Amino acid sequence: MRVEFGVLGAVVARNGAGDPLPLKGPRHRAVLARLVVAHRRVVPVNQLVADLWDEPPGDAVGTVRTFVGGLRRAIEPERPPRTPPRLLVTEGPGYALRVPKDDVDAWRFEQVMDALGGAGPAQVAERLAEALGWWRGPAFADFGDEHWLRAERSRLTELRLHAVERRAEARIALGDAAGAVPDLDGHVAAHPWREEAWRLLALALYRSARQADALSVLRRARAMLREHLGVDPGPRLRRLEEDVLRHADHLDPDTGSTVDQVWARAAAAYEGSLASRARTRLESTAGLMRDLAVTGGGGLESARQHRVAAVAAAEQLGDPELTARVIGVYDVPAIWTRSDDPEQARWLVGAAERTLRLLPSGGHDASRCRLLATIAVESRGSLPTDGPVSGAAARSLGAAREAEEIARRLDDASLLAFALNGTFMQTFRRTGLAARRDAIGAELVALSARHQLVRYEVLGHLIRVQARSALSDLAGADRHAAAADALAARHDLPLVSVFTTWYRALRVAMTGPPDAALAAYEEAAGRLRGTGMPGLRKGLLPLALLSVRLRHGEPVAVDRDADWGPYGSWVRPVLLVGEGRDEEAGAALRAAGPPPRDLMSEAMWCLVARAAVAVGDRDAMARARTELAPSASEQGGAGSGLITLGPVADHLGVLAAALA
Repeated sequence: MRVEFGVLGAVVARNGAGDPLPLKGPRHRAVLARLVVAHRRVVPVNQLVADLWDEPPGDAVGTVRTFVGGLRRAIEPERPPRTPPRLLVTEGPGYALRVPKDDVDAWRFEQVMDALGGAGPAQVAERLAEALGWWRGPAFADFGDEHWLRAERSRLTELRLHAVERRAEARIALGDAAGAVPDLDGHVAAHPWREEAWRLLALALYRSARQADALSVLRRARAMLREHLGVDPGPRLRRLEEDVLRHADHLDPDTGSTVDQVWARAAAAYEGSLASRARTRLESTAGLMRDLAVTGGGGLESARQHRVAAVAAAEQLGDPELTARVIGVYDVPAIWTRSDDPEQARWLVGAAERTLRLLPSGGHDASRCRLLATIAVESRGSLPTDGPVSGAAARSLGAAREAEEIARRLDDASLLAFALNGTFMQTFRRTGLAARRDAIGAELVALSARHQLVRYEVLGHLIRVQARSALSDLAGADRHAAAADALAARHDLPLVSVFTTWYRALRVAMTGPPDAALAAYEEAAGRLRGTGMPGLRKGLLPLALLSVRLRHGEPVAVDRDADWGPYGSWVRPVLLVGEGRDEEAGAALRAAGPPPRDLMSEAMWCLVARAAVAVGDRDAMARARTELAPSASEQGGAGSGLITLGPVADHLGVLAAALA
């Protein structure tokens, strides 16, 4: 009868049918384990006594012989009496386990590793997938830190880690880089001192078209090695970072394949790798949604829906660390201050806040930073329209500041870019902050260019388009719009052209005749259809057309069917004034209240100022003057990158004269 012995996990023995054999107590298993460690060599009885007891009993030798007899009956139950044992033999002064190497899982594992030699990646991946499946837990899992076990356990553990890395390397070579990422990510988290693991994870990310994540991993590796081991990365890790930064050709072996072949192989690997692992699948799904969101149209809408589903599923699993990763991986750059789905945004903020409270203290700074940045970004447009910043709005401001502080302390470029996006979304506590946002955009551009964070580099350019427009620097805005378009064309980011087209319509409105401006806005509105961005689209075209007519003193054509979206409350008084219905306009103005603090704040306050002067509402005039004063040097509304109502200084002059 064949007997198989297992030590890659708890020590077990099984018969040929796979049924466990009764090894009795822990001392019996300890004798068996000690003989496995000896690798078929003889272990003297006296050595067994010394290894099994710190203070041996009086009849220790006899007790060992009793253990050996019990083991022999367990592993050879059908051996006739007085027949020499076949597996656990007596030889000279001790005992040896003389079984074929294939019959001990640890020895068989070693044989597989030794036999790989120069095998090709397909064979390596197949054999190691099987061999790694033999591991049921840590080697000799049911024993503690016995001195006779330390070297063997350490050797087997190192062999296993090497096998994990070699299998991942083979999968990457076979074109299954995306499928290798989840396993490598977990491997690095469990064994952060292994440089080869970091290198392979970064390479797999790069070949999965995730260059920014690859660079982030390489920088995390450097920080970890310096902080915990006091060493710099080795030459292979440093060379990979240089190659990723310059997009070295040798990093991408698939350049000769068609896009369809690469996509099909990656998709198949993804499904095959993650089909039975709910936690890994959730995290990977959230990552896919991040990439889907920038494709525009239905992709953006689907990404929002599936993102919420993934977060909700993660919360149901009761693992706050997993939930933090699922929430935080969706670091899609955000440029517009009005959410496309406010209810969903509020839910996500709540989920992030719940996860922050549940996250264990210590050792989770990066996850904490991403959760805080998520709160800051998703809380966009939530600053109070009146009174001091407090409550939830204060928490959002605090989240932005804390996220940025953590990211700078960790010296993590991708974290800092995400945090700066949150900071940008919280810079609307008053008007006139275009210069502050311009500084954020400049840092994002420089940071992202250094670290290949393409999407955040685009975000930085778009922020600067807005800010330079507000500051009347159209030449500067032109340069940043062109840079954003070039990056978008190179990296297939179709939504970018929506914002640059609208900026160019704004430019016509600021420098050209009204007919040209009206035509440019009509054309720009066509780019918004089907983009999946209702927070930007609703009410924008009629508002843009109105802004042109007001600036040029043309009659306000009232379209009764126009959808003014979120701007209706502040547009209506102006429309009523245009119809000569001043009393109704005054009532509408009083009912409107102060406009939101966002990218349209200056534009809305300019409308308030215009209506207040027309109906003689001194309180509204005084409030408009106070709110617009910090932006006296800016173009009213141009900070949106979309529309303008002319220089704020002109509106302040009219207000001053009316109040005098």
